[in-house]
Amino acid sequence: MRQISVLPSIAPFSSSLFSFRSLSFPTTTRPNFFRFNFRIRTMASHIVGYPRMGPKRELKFALESFWDGKSSAEELQKVAADLRSSIWKQMADAGIKYIPSNTFSYYDQVLDTTAMLGAVPPRYSWNGVEIGFDVYFSMARGNASVPAMEMTKWFDTNYHYIVPELGPDVKFSYASHKAVTEFKEAKALGVDTVPVLVGPVSYLLLSKPAKGVEKSFSLLSLIDKILPVYKEVVSELKAAGATWIQFDEPTLVMDLDSHKLQAFTHAYSELESALSGLNILVETYFADIPAEAYKTLTALKGVTGFGFDLVRGSNTLDLINWWIPFRQISFCWSDKIVVSTSCSLLHTAVDLVNETKLDKEIKSWLAFAAQKVVEVDALAKALSGNKDEAFFSANAAAQASRKASPRVTNEAVQKAAAALKGSDHRRATNVSARLDAQQKKLNLPILPTTTIGSFPQTMELRKVRREYKAKKISEEEYVKAIKEEINKVVKLQEGLDIDVLVHGEPERNDMVEYFGEQLSGFAFTVNGWVQSYGSRCVKPPIIYGDVSRPKAMTVFWSSVAQSMTQRPMKGMLTGPVTILNWSFVRNDQPRFETCYQIALAIKDEVEDLEKAGINVIQIDEAALREGLPLRKSEQAFYLEWAVHSFRITNCGIKDATQIHTHMCYSNFNDIIHSIIDMDADVITIENSRSDEKLLSVFREGVKYGAGIGPGVYDIHSPRIPSTEEIADRINKMLAVLETNILWVNPDCGLKTRKYPEVKPALSNMVAAAKLLRTQLASAK
Repeated sequence: MRQISVLPSIAPFSSSLFSFRSLSFPTTTRPNFFRFNFRIRTMASHIVGYPRMGPKRELKFALESFWDGKSSAEELQKVAADLRSSIWKQMADAGIKYIPSNTFSYYDQVLDTTAMLGAVPPRYSWNGVEIGFDVYFSMARGNASVPAMEMTKWFDTNYHYIVPELGPDVKFSYASHKAVTEFKEAKALGVDTVPVLVGPVSYLLLSKPAKGVEKSFSLLSLIDKILPVYKEVVSELKAAGATWIQFDEPTLVMDLDSHKLQAFTHAYSELESALSGLNILVETYFADIPAEAYKTLTALKGVTGFGFDLVRGSNTLDLINWWIPFRQISFCWSDKIVVSTSCSLLHTAVDLVNETKLDKEIKSWLAFAAQKVVEVDALAKALSGNKDEAFFSANAAAQASRKASPRVTNEAVQKAAAALKGSDHRRATNVSARLDAQQKKLNLPILPTTTIGSFPQTMELRKVRREYKAKKISEEEYVKAIKEEINKVVKLQEGLDIDVLVHGEPERNDMVEYFGEQLSGFAFTVNGWVQSYGSRCVKPPIIYGDVSRPKAMTVFWSSVAQSMTQRPMKGMLTGPVTILNWSFVRNDQPRFETCYQIALAIKDEVEDLEKAGINVIQIDEAALREGLPLRKSEQAFYLEWAVHSFRITNCGIKDATQIHTHMCYSNFNDIIHSIIDMDADVITIENSRSDEKLLSVFREGVKYGAGIGPGVYDIHSPRIPSTEEIADRINKMLAVLETNILWVNPDCGLKTRKYPEVKPALSNMVAAAKLLRTQLASAK
């Protein structure tokens, strides 16, 4: 089986069915084999993976109810089982032949693999039995006594996975039978599925050395220790009746050296006897597979099929044509090609049917996960000679409508964005001179304290926004309620003695959606939720046309907040790269052109905030790193336009106006020079959950002259850090950073936390900063 992944699994736009050139099939000097008019005997269909939150976030609410002690484990398991059943039946009813199982997760599929392998860090005091919710969720979220495991981005998506912590002494054992249990569960429902496992080599390459283990420790040296567990899992799946198993090995699309590629050869050679009698699919996604990796993959022992992403990868089909004779592909393999999604549908919203309020024209251009399942089956049937003419005609009409729609193009915006190309945009003076001017105006102490922006979104606050949107309360009542919330947050911060305040963002539903709702060219959904991590879901806006800012977006609320205090109040904006990367982006023009359009809109907002007397403006670029292409050859161009887009937003303001930016939960060390090139005055950045690995880049000699706030505590855990713990973290930072540039702040915004957690944590944070100030003063 050669799996041809032609349906994009991240974009929400419906594919142009049967227009393969528009689906990133390369045009070559030889005719593409799909352009031959031959009838394939059978063309099967396959789905790589599917969203697990539910069409209306049923799993999210069940998880949070369980975590809050409001429901039982049995009730949570019942919601999960109902979701799995509906997903399997939906795909079976749609005609999908290869339906995945074990793509459901209560938190994260990599954490599930850690549980399967029994690779539980010692701090969780696991007793060696089948891993249950207590240990599982402690690893994911931490608990009162121990912190959670590190969380980072899944390749270049907004999904986060829990990073395995491994060392030479780890003892692997078969500790979670979830894959087998769910396969049997589907089978009992009459659905024959393909169990999906994170492949052994990718699992190790996505891990990190455990605390106390040398950073140079070779994670791949553990391959022979984990393979026995994989063999046990495979053996049980075979005994349960599985005929196919899917191993996800997405790291194969990365730039891997020969040592890492050899690990794949070794691993699957060792597994060969266990895989005997089974069909094995090795799945890759998110990019082209390099030539050497392609040769390694297609030579793996015991492997029956290979999955390639031909949407985000434009060159893999050339590799297939090059390594295997063209006629052999076209005619000998025609019954062994499977139509699939380009990656898991985890990264799209669930079902367009639930969007009853979406503009009808724009809705006709879209396909969510449920619709993509139908499109995959329609393509497979059409290629087998059973084309649904009405379905394809409707698709063609939707494509034509989108291309011709006047709401897509704004000529003035196009011209303004085009004028940015080839030019540079920077503030007039260097950061050192700007920081001096800013300190004269702001008069901040050393180790100034701040937060990242958002404060807890209470049930009452959400109710106010919901009622205002539904026109159940007047604008006057809404403004009054939001002002009261801002005042509460301001007084809380003043009481805690925080130096630079935020207004708490009570008027905002999401850091991207809030801005998209006020910009042209964006559309919004009611139930278009996508999992970010755990129970956290986001509802990405859909950028369908040219972007512009009709009017000011944040100036009113920032001015209201500043009027409530004498302390500096940050104006809070989301940066252009983050708005781009956290939206579903139009695919009819290069992403950088859309980003430049957004940058110009944010630039207008920055300048209006400055005119309104806001002296500190934070432009969050939380998603800068996650948009980085996976292949090194493509990274420089992305970083060039992404950094340029950020600089465009603030290039025209005064020296005394301080520009902050924030980044979270990614590995930034490899792009630190691009971060410096952003030329922000202060950067706040995730640090605590990743064992302060950010600081290693400064230990290695990188000089950073701007302000920096490596986070001092993890806000994605309910755990409250002590003053001493935070002070210890600050001291570690002072060992590698200058005192006069260091800021003290949490890792990220406080939106997802509760006030009983936030108040003591921030109190301890401020106390730690004051303790260090006293110690530094006495040391002089």
